[in-house]
Amino acid sequence: MYEGEYLNGKKNGKGKVYQNKNKLEYEGEYLNDERNGKGKEYYENGKLKFEGIYLYFFKLNGKEYYKDGKLEFEGDYLYGKKWNGKGYDKKGNIIYVLNNSNGKVK
Repeated sequence: MYEGEYLNGKKNGKGKVYQNKNKLEYEGEYLNDERNGKGKEYYENGKLKFEGIYLYFFKLNGKEYYKDGKLEFEGDYLYGKKWNGKGYDKKGNIIYVLNNSNGKVK
């Protein structure tokens, strides 16, 4: 279910998408029915999954979280895939660093 702004029959502006018994799945900005701009995704348990910037539905920059709410990755994406940034274990230790999708892993 979608709640938000429409223009010419498409999601445009700020909106929210709900799944399974009105649980919030996404809130943020849309352009021509696509996630575009600032937005947040949520797990079914209500915890934050991703917050950042989208460009025509693809993640562009932001932070991903584990289901328990701890930071998993922060950085840039290319076509929705992790590109530049840092990945963390659940204790907050850096476990990899990416530079143009290449990097070092601990």
